[in-house]
Order: sequence, then structure tokens, then C-alpha cells
Amino acid sequence: MSHVGRTRPLGRFAAAGALGAGAAVLFGFARSFLRYGFDAAATLVVFAVATATVLTLDRLVRHGALPRWLRRLITRVCVLGLAVAVVLAAAGGVLLAATPGVGDAEALVRAQAAVHAVSDPDASTPPKVAAALVATEDARFWHNPGIDPVGVLRALVFWADGRGGDGGGATIEQQLAKMLYTDGQRTRRDQLEQVALAVKLAHACPKSEILRMYLSTAYFGQGYFGLDAAAHGYFKKSPAQLDWPQAALLVGLVQAPSAYDPLHHPGLARQRRAEVLGRLEAVGDLTPRQVKAFDAAPLGV
Repeated sequence: MSHVGRTRPLGRFAAAGALGAGAAVLFGFARSFLRYGFDAAATLVVFAVATATVLTLDRLVRHGALPRWLRRLITRVCVLGLAVAVVLAAAGGVLLAATPGVGDAEALVRAQAAVHAVSDPDASTPPKVAAALVATEDARFWHNPGIDPVGVLRALVFWADGRGGDGGGATIEQQLAKMLYTDGQRTRRDQLEQVALAVKLAHACPKSEILRMYLSTAYFGQGYFGLDAAAHGYFKKSPAQLDWPQAALLVGLVQAPSAYDPLHHPGLARQRRAEVLGRLEAVGDLTPRQVKAFDAAPLGV
């Protein structure tokens, strides 16, 4: 009996320490993935809190304050959650290793710019266009690591239902990866590759460069590739001279240039512009009064 009494506490400490270590490792991976870097102190805190939580639950069970079945349920959920997280992390590592690097992204942008006669692929993104694009296509762009967890969950739901596309969950990095590396393909294999490439792009390039490369490569309809050509072609202006309604119209074209073509489908183009202006209001870049005034403005193309 004394031998059993000595080993059981050791087993409890070992199990708690294993769960705490697993939580700490996943925390470290998450920090690295989100580009926050390794923080030894924070990792130790996670280890200590997770271990202490497991030991506390065990103590509550042994003193009758917590039903044993509940403690087992919590423990199993924790173990299962850690196991799933480890498997997903391993799968993500394999996916990252199996996809090419993105060191040639700038060269690919320039190659496409040459093919499509983009006049100034190095032009910086005007604030109005940047705000409209981020608000409409990827509201968490400035903070996400190339993929959006909410968008990933939405894409998984679409996949489970057998529907095509990603449910609108693709980040700007994913869309850029689609344009540069997968020839715009949308199969599930391509989408997985785009996820990995998006993470690599987010780690390799500043966000401002991601926007510049995206807008230098995107198609805006009427034969206009790149923001500069679209701004001059539709409005006879440089991108920096665009007002809010014009910036919203061009950003709205990226999703479906033919469907929202302001020359052939002005009604749909106006509706799409209104959607973009609404997103700008939703994120706080425009006031309701501004949106109402801009929505009444003519297309002006």
C-alpha cells in the first residue's frame, strides 16, 4: 500500500506536467506562427498555469469537491485538444515543407507586370485604396499571419457541405498566392497550397508590400491589370488622386471584374460600390453621413 501511495502522486504530477508541457509547446508554436517571437517567461507561465490547473482539478476530485467523472471528462478533453493541436501543427509543418518558397514573389510580380504592361509596379498603395481593400477583402489583414482563423473555419464549413470556393475566407495573402503561384486555380489542393504560401508571404514580406504586389497584379476588368492602369483607364486619374467612391468602385471590381463592370453593368457596379462603402463604415473608416453622400455620387467612369 505504501508503494502505491508513493507512485500515485508521482503519476499525477507526471500527467499534469505532460499536459502543462504540451500547452507550453503549443503556446510557443503559436507565438512563432503569429510572428511574436519566443518568450521564455510567458511559456513558463503557460506551463505553470496548465500544470497547476490539472493538479487543482485532481485535488478537488480527491477531496470530493468535484465529481470524478467531471475530472475525467475535463482531462480527456484537454488531452484530446492537445492531440488535435499537435496533429494540426504537424500537418501544417508538412504542408509548409512541401510548398515552394516565396523568395521569387517580387520577380513574379514584375514578370506579370511586364506581360500586362503595368506601368509602375513599385508604386505605393494610396491610403484610401488600402483602407477599402482591407475592409472589403480581409478586415483582419494588418494583424493576421497570412491566414484568418475565422476564414479557415468558414472554408471548412464550405468544404464539409461540398460547396465550391472558400466562403469568402481567403486573406489578401492567399489571393496573392493564387495569382502568383497557382494560376488562379481553386481546387482544394490549390487552396491548401495557397494557405501555406500565404503564411510564407506574410512572414517574408511587410504588409505594405503585400498590398503593393496584390494591387500591381490584380485584374480590374476592361483589360486593366494593376491599380495604376485601372485608375487611369476608368477615371483618368493617378491612384493617389482617387476619391473614396472611386477607390471603392475599383476595389469592388477585384472580386468579379466582368460582373461588376461599370461600363456594361452600372447598376451592379453601383451596388458593389455600396457594399465596399458599407464595409468602410463597419470598420470605422467612414461615417454613416459620408457613406450616404458617397453612395449618391455618380460612377463617373
